[in-house]
This record gives sequence, C-alpha cells and structure tokens, in this order.
Amino acid sequence: MTTFEIEPGRLFVGGQWREAADGARTEVVDPSRGAVVTTVAEAGAADVDAAVRAAREAFDDGTWSGLSGRERGRILHRVAELIRENADELARLESLDVGKPISLCHAVDITNAANDYEHFAALAHSLDGSIRDTPMNALAYTKREPLGVVAAITPFNFPLILAGSKIGPALAAGNTVVHKPADETPLSALYMARLFKEAGVPDGVVNVVTGAGPVAGEALLRHRGIDKVAFTGSTAVGRHVASTAGEALKPVTMELGGNAAHIVFEDADLEKAVGAIIKAFVFNTGQFCMGGPRLLVARQVHNTVLGILAEAVPGVPVGDPRQPETVVGPMAGEKHLKKVEEYVDLARKEGGRIVCGGERLDLDGGYYYKPTVIADLSNDSRAVQEEIFGPVLTVQPFDSEDEAVDLANSTPYGLASGIQTQNLARAHRVADRLRAGIVWINDWAMLDPAVPFGGVKDSGFGREYGPEALAAYTTVKSVVVSLD
Repeated sequence: MTTFEIEPGRLFVGGQWREAADGARTEVVDPSRGAVVTTVAEAGAADVDAAVRAAREAFDDGTWSGLSGRERGRILHRVAELIRENADELARLESLDVGKPISLCHAVDITNAANDYEHFAALAHSLDGSIRDTPMNALAYTKREPLGVVAAITPFNFPLILAGSKIGPALAAGNTVVHKPADETPLSALYMARLFKEAGVPDGVVNVVTGAGPVAGEALLRHRGIDKVAFTGSTAVGRHVASTAGEALKPVTMELGGNAAHIVFEDADLEKAVGAIIKAFVFNTGQFCMGGPRLLVARQVHNTVLGILAEAVPGVPVGDPRQPETVVGPMAGEKHLKKVEEYVDLARKEGGRIVCGGERLDLDGGYYYKPTVIADLSNDSRAVQEEIFGPVLTVQPFDSEDEAVDLANSTPYGLASGIQTQNLARAHRVADRLRAGIVWINDWAMLDPAVPFGGVKDSGFGREYGPEALAAYTTVKSVVVSLD
C-alpha cells in the first residue's frame, strides 16, 4: 500500500508542487480540538492563472482529451484502486480536517469516492452520438465532445466525495480541471493530487489551488480560460457564482443548500422510521445539504414519535471523531458552531420547545453541539424555513396528506425529501408531488453514483452522478455530410 506524509501545503500546478507566488499561507484547524495542525499555501490570482494555463495547455495539446474513452477509463479505474489502497490515510486526513468520525470516513467518504471514479471510468467509453434521419441527401450525425477547462469548487462538509462527483465526470469526458477545495478542508484534495499523478493522469490535467474563496475562488470563477464551473456550496454564494458565470456565458452545475422535509405518515413502521429520522439529521453532524432537518409527523403519532426521539437522541454517541464508536463529531469550524447556536437561540425566541440538546458540548476545546430536537415552532419561523446546517431537528404535526405535501414544499429549497409509509400507492403519489431532486422512501441518504442528485428552486440546477452528470461536462456537435 502506498502511503504519503501530509503534503506540506503547496499548490499542485502542471504536475508540480509550488508555493504561492507571494508566499502566503493559511492555517488548517482540527475542529475536534480547535488546534492548528498544519498550514497550506494561500493562492492568489497569479497562482490561479498559472493553474488555468496549465490546464488549458494540457487540454489543447490533446494529452488527455486525445485519449480514447477506454484509455481514460483505465486510468480512472486506477484512481479508484489507489483510493482504496490508501483508505486509512485518506480517512485520517478527512477526519482530521472536517471532524468526521473515522468510522464514517471509511464507510461513506472513502467508499463513495472510490465508487465515483469507478463509475465514471465505466462511463468514459459510453460517450456516443447518434445518426439523425433527415430529408436531406446527407449523412447527419451528432457526437459529444469535452468542454475544455473545468473549475471545480467544492465545500467543507464532504471534501473527498464532492470533489470526485465533479472531477470524475469531467475527466471521463476528456476535460481538464482546476480544483479549489474549501478554505477550511484542503488536505484530502492535496493528497488526491498525488494519487492522480501516480495513477497516470498526465501533468496539467488536474490542478489544485488552495486558498480563500473571495480571492482564489473569485479569480478562478472570473478567469476567461475557464469553460465550465461546477460548484457545491451555500445558496447565497451560489447566486453569485451563477451570476458571474452567466455574464461570461459559461455553463454551470449548481448543487446548493437544502432544508429537506421528512414525512412520517400514521401507518409508518415507527421503529424503522425513527432510525431513519435520526440518521437524516445527525449524519455528518448535520452538515449535509441533503439531510432531513424538518420532521413532519401525522398528528395521530406525533406525540409518540416525539417521545421516542426524546429518549433516543441523547443516547447518540457524540465525541472524539478518532474513536470508532463515535457517531457525531464536532462541527467543521467555530463559525459553523456559532451559526447553529444562533439558530437554536432564535428558535427559543420564536416559541420553540427544546425537547433535547440545545447546547454546546464542552469537550477537548472542540466545536461540539449536542443533537437537538425542537417542537412547537410555527411553519413560518426562521428555524423551520432556513438552512441551519447542524444536528438540529424541528418537528411539526400535520392532519392530512395534502397538508404534509404543502408543508414539505413550503421552503425555498428543493434538494431532497423523504417519506415513511407502508402504503405503496401513497408513497408514489406523494413522491410525485414533492418538489425535490431526490425522494427517499422508508430510509434516508441512499446514494449511489448511478443515481443522479441535484436540486430545484433555491437548491440549484444540474445533476451530479449518473450519465446525466457525464453529459453535463460535454457539448454536442452536429456533423452533416453532403451525399450529392
């Protein structure tokens, strides 16, 4: 098994490691202890320009796009193999960087990242076109071609997975990439740069620039050499990204915020439903855009479900992410912790009743918050309508199927949703009426690279995963050959 030390924070440009042009560096903090663990280069506009130029050169000379899809797929398969071979080190870095429980990193982040590259490796040689029947005396056909240089801008909560969901299809389609990971969580991106090189990805095809969003991210977004932007992050920042890219007529994929409703009907299997409810709101310490922070429960079983949650949620193991029994780790940073605190305080002022949790957990100087359940809030309260992005669950009753659907669709978001029922007809009927990019029935967070996900409304547009994602990194060219 290949192992590496933590790369000492240099930028990866054109297949080479380099310091930022002005020598600037920024700290990386372990959120479980609030302690600095290393520093990384803080890229400026000149560094971003160098990375884009390297990606452009690699694209234009056909180093990558000139390979057959099967050859690209073979190299991406090797990337997947290297992720699995280096699982322990990648899991350690992801846990250290984000505060994720180490068991979650192995079971979810590493597994899904490897599956992502494997899936798109298999799709790399399926980019086919079609023959079009026309009344012209001509042969008309279409073909899919790569777009060029892709800017992949990823968030702090799933650094490895959400990088793979962009870099995987971009490379499979023949594009080159400049990746800017989140300011707070750059370590797995730097490690992956080493694995890309070892797998045989040519120099310049994948470049990594670490640094602040308003500086490095903005420079990347506005660079004239970028042909597509793939962004995951908050809706507020996403609006700016989409607007800026739109000015230059660049295509974008936008996976933005969420505030999913989880509907429990009176006929649900409550034992299974409660497990899914808890998973939906504490998964990844609630820092999950497709989490289920809004619980809608049929009035007949509302008090029963609330009572079960009051007993079960305080027993969810919270603590050191390096311990295998830990389920909920710290928030990824102090600002994220403060945001959760502010929303819970706001919920109290809005008339919410704290069923359990509702406060920090003092542990090793880390950024911990107890899983929290809040009842008695009105649907127009900010704690219900806005994205908290932490381990907080609001619980509301409903009296009819129509009311449940109306409540579920009442926020500006539309990324995910869930239904708990044993009535098959109802499950399909309600799923059809929910305005969300993905609907889970009788479980939560069932994800696979073959299944596309993405949002509607303020949750963005475009899809990641599946052949839909691969198509989004290509352009269609029509060729018409006269037969006269």
